[in-house]
Amino acid sequence: MTRLDMFGNELGARFTKRFANASLVITQSTLPEALQELVALRVSQINGCGWCVDAHTKEAAAAGESAVRINLVAAWRESSVFGAAERAALALAEEGTRLADAHTGVSDETWARVREHFDEDQIAALVAMVAMVNAANRMGVILRQQGGSYHPGLFAEMTS
Repeated sequence: MTRLDMFGNELGARFTKRFANASLVITQSTLPEALQELVALRVSQINGCGWCVDAHTKEAAAAGESAVRINLVAAWRESSVFGAAERAALALAEEGTRLADAHTGVSDETWARVREHFDEDQIAALVAMVAMVNAANRMGVILRQQGGSYHPGLFAEMTS
């Protein structure tokens, strides 16, 4: 059971709306929507946020991602369905999320691969996305938000 309904609390609702609005900068970038969802899904999987995994799985499908690619995000290194740019973005997502596991943070090798495939604005969006999703995951895990009830488009509703 969820510990606190952030939308039912005045301060929580104000914060959550501003947090969601900050994410608009990322969603309105030139970074492809499907890739944004795959990156957010991988970060959420690592952090064990059921609500966020639910949300990004459904948003990825709504953005046109196939069930095969969505299901293989957790094992992207051991699959053949992701291209070089997607692999670079997923590596950045993992390394940027597992900071406590790797004191070096994002490796120079991963950074170089990201720079090969994305322009500066897209890289800024990727970095911001990893940071924002990690923050959202922490809130979801702390509050014990359960997965299963998300419907595509809910993020957009939060910002309107």
